[in-house]
Amino acid sequence: MKTTISSKGQIVLPAELRQLDRIEAGQQFEIQRLAPGEYRIIRRAPSNDGLVDWLLACPAKGYFVPIESESTDTL
Repeated sequence: MKTTISSKGQIVLPAELRQLDRIEAGQQFEIQRLAPGEYRIIRRAPSNDGLVDWLLACPAKGYFVPIESESTDTL
C-alpha cells in the first residue's frame, strides 16, 4: 500500500488500515529506523496515567483500596 509524505513531514495511514485496526485521531505511534530508507511504525498502548487515582476517588468510598504488593524482582 502506498502513501505520500506531506510538506510538513506527515505520513497518512490509508483509511483501509485505520479502519482495520480501529486507529483514531490522537493515538500515538513509535517510529524506529531499521536501516537507511527502512522504518517500522508501532502503535503505542494508551497510557493508564491517573487510573489508580481515579479508582481511589470512586464515589463508593472504601470500594477500591491500595494494597501492598511484593516485588517480582527476585523471580
